[in-house]
Amino acid sequence: MKRSRFKIALVACAAVASVAVLPAAAQAKKTITISGSTSVAPLMTKWARAYARTTSVGFRILQGGSDVGVADVSKGAVTIGMSSRDPKAGDPGGLVWNKTNKDALCVITHKTNTVANMTQAQVQAVFGGSVRNWNSVSGSNKSGTIDVNVRTPASGTQDAFKKLFLGSTSVFSGASQKASNGLIQQTVKSNENAVGYVSLAFQEGVHTVAYNGTACTLRNAKAGTYEGTRNFWVVTKGAPTGAAAKFIRWIKTSRTASKIADSEWVSL
Repeated sequence: MKRSRFKIALVACAAVASVAVLPAAAQAKKTITISGSTSVAPLMTKWARAYARTTSVGFRILQGGSDVGVADVSKGAVTIGMSSRDPKAGDPGGLVWNKTNKDALCVITHKTNTVANMTQAQVQAVFGGSVRNWNSVSGSNKSGTIDVNVRTPASGTQDAFKKLFLGSTSVFSGASQKASNGLIQQTVKSNENAVGYVSLAFQEGVHTVAYNGTACTLRNAKAGTYEGTRNFWVVTKGAPTGAAAKFIRWIKTSRTASKIADSEWVSL
């Protein structure tokens, strides 16, 4: 692939299952490199596509998880890091975190396993491993060992899920770890006994379980009634400058960017 042939490239690292390339009519004069969260990446790609239509700036977007994005931008390997978790005390110094919007995390099951609702206690029991069969889960029409799927430790989604849903409960040691939202989605979609959690934008083909009596929907996330919402961030090494500063300002102030965010996420 010759970089000069593309305006925007969404590139997968070894931990990510998919690659997409977005063609362009002309070579970009300036390329902004971005890496990190697989939850933020779909939104970032839409933003980059819209922004590139009106400027000569191009984008190279890599995934891998929030911790990867934070580490990459700290080392100067990319211009912007994407994070779907909040800053941690152990993060490298000198980083500037810009909150861009909010997102909802949804518990999902196979489309034939129509569990209507899980309380926090039930989520903790299932993902903590104290309940191991679907016949012990209220509302499940399955009888079989629960296949628990979680994200890898580098994932901001994993970090957010632990804080929002699990509290002090540890993740089941026998859970399968997946490197992206898409892999969780595909696993649950193909396995009748599977359970997992994904960003709101990854619900297609699976059953979404209400949490504490409230459905995981965009409307409820925007209304603030759904409890499982978390922040999205773009991270820079020091205050952003040049093309990156203009792009981040566009994300935070443009009506176009806000409209894109409101399509499947929650704008600020």
